[in-house]
Amino acid sequence: MRTQIRLLLLIAFLFSVSTAFLSSSQKEPAIVSIEGGKISGLLTTDGKINIYKGIPFAAPPVGNLRWKAPQPVIPWSGVRKCEAFGASPMQGSPAPFSMWSAEFLIAKEPISEDCLNLNVWTDNGKKSGKPRPVIVWIYGGGFGSGGTSCAIYDGEAMARKGVVFVSINYRVGPFGFFAHPELTAESGKNASGNYGLLDQIAALQWIKKNIAQFGGDPAHVTIAGQSAGSMSVNCLVASPLAKNLFNKAIAESGAGFARPYPSLQKAEESGLAMAKALNVSSLAGLRNVPAEDILKKTQAIRGPIVDGYVLPASIADIFAAGKQNDVILLTGWNEDEGLSGKPKSAADYQQQIKEQYGKQADELLKFYPANTEAEATLSQNRMSRDMTFGAQNYAWAKIQSDAGKKVYLYRFDRKVPATGEYAQYGAFHTAEVAYAYDNLRVINHQLRPLEPADDKIAHDMSWYWANFVKTGNPNGNGLPQWPLYDAKEKQIMVIGKGARALPDATSLDFLLSVISNR
Repeated sequence: MRTQIRLLLLIAFLFSVSTAFLSSSQKEPAIVSIEGGKISGLLTTDGKINIYKGIPFAAPPVGNLRWKAPQPVIPWSGVRKCEAFGASPMQGSPAPFSMWSAEFLIAKEPISEDCLNLNVWTDNGKKSGKPRPVIVWIYGGGFGSGGTSCAIYDGEAMARKGVVFVSINYRVGPFGFFAHPELTAESGKNASGNYGLLDQIAALQWIKKNIAQFGGDPAHVTIAGQSAGSMSVNCLVASPLAKNLFNKAIAESGAGFARPYPSLQKAEESGLAMAKALNVSSLAGLRNVPAEDILKKTQAIRGPIVDGYVLPASIADIFAAGKQNDVILLTGWNEDEGLSGKPKSAADYQQQIKEQYGKQADELLKFYPANTEAEATLSQNRMSRDMTFGAQNYAWAKIQSDAGKKVYLYRFDRKVPATGEYAQYGAFHTAEVAYAYDNLRVINHQLRPLEPADDKIAHDMSWYWANFVKTGNPNGNGLPQWPLYDAKEKQIMVIGKGARALPDATSLDFLLSVISNR
């Protein structure tokens, strides 16, 4: 009898130990209580990273909420499963084009106006540990496409580096940036059109309120984006509505200094033209037009507006007045991201430069020469790169440095190994994203047969990014030293086969002087 009792006690003890072990190692993702209700998610196979996808941060912007600022999330009962990406914002069906293969595009479905959701990757550690810094990813797509479901935007690798990774959706195209006099009148803010930016701000406000539930530090947030996402980061740093929602910014290939956004009046004129194209005269009627019909006839409407509310003035004027939000900045661009289309002949290119730039043409042609046809083609691509991206982000770095604020500047020059038509694109627009967030595993290796050097670049670059999110300084053990940018040394970190810091901005300095004098 005593033996049986001892055996039962031993079984009970082993059961309690195993239960405690399962509880502490957490074989299921934690159920999290957030604004709106409780959610569950996914757990990586090794049990180290919790993943929550498709978390609503605002009410669906449909029906009467189309073209309104995001409204509070609608509560739900029970535990909401957040195991798959929510809908991408309303846009055309994705298909590979130019340099962008499928991993650079959103999932084919779902796509919907009901798109205000976000995703969180976080370490499956005890909540009693020190809160982790947060990075918030804002996608590109020319403000007319994009979404968080792109494979290259996966957040698991960054979460394994000790940060909480959040990616957010926002409205794009005519659903995100449509202005109209009636919308301006009903807003109560005498403004309309910047709904995509208001979505981003609403997501950041949600993060401030809820990210602690995922182990994140709401006082330690970095906003990051590429292309239109980088332009969004620039707008958020400029907007008074985003004050105190972040303290660091990563801007990859995009800003709004040398290319002003339209005024509210101009945007309203475009909105009236859109209503006319749809043959609808009232705002109520416009809100009843099927989303597909709006897409077919109004794709040209996209991008931020100087509306007097989200953006009280132009980006350049806000920064010139020192009214931007205070951040530490990491910014840069890619070597081969010129988007100039079919190049002109050397003679036609030289003639165009002389007609456009007059007395400054000869000096400009020293930086972008055209002595041969091949040289003219290369110069046109480089000038397109610098006009569209390089000068924008370089201008921001100069402004930041001149104000005595910390800034780290880079140029990504890794010509990504590729086959067939993809071989021509080199260090193309968006190429750096998979390296910066350590997602080379999702790259199509048949189209782009990567090399061991690419793994090294991704390792270093992603740790630069993670270190910056954690400390405001990209440097760390085993990484080549990345100096602060300043007006005297003009050090740019060139990231490719071997990262190295170079004084490399003479052409951009001259180009900015040309732009400012036009």
